[in-house]
Amino acid sequence: MTEEALKEQIILALKGVYDPEIPVDVYELGLIYDIKVFPVNNVYILMTLTSPSCPSAGSIPAEIEEKVRAIEGVNDVSVELTFDPPYSTELMSEIAKLELGFM
Repeated sequence: MTEEALKEQIILALKGVYDPEIPVDVYELGLIYDIKVFPVNNVYILMTLTSPSCPSAGSIPAEIEEKVRAIEGVNDVSVELTFDPPYSTELMSEIAKLELGFM
């Protein structure tokens, strides 16, 4: 599988992870800042949460790691949580904004 095809599979997996308080997936919410695929299909994901005090701070990154690790061909997964830059609704996709009534 090419790096681009693997990234597409990763994005599909991320679209299956939801913030329990918001009916939109983490990818469309703009919580994913970066996805890198390194040699031997090691995956690095840099993400944030809607707030540093998010009650799902432990479960969302763990679910992301689990879903990405389940993709055939993925060797290892590292999920890093950051709050720099802070989350803003401007990071949401148009799909998320429509779903949440921001448009």
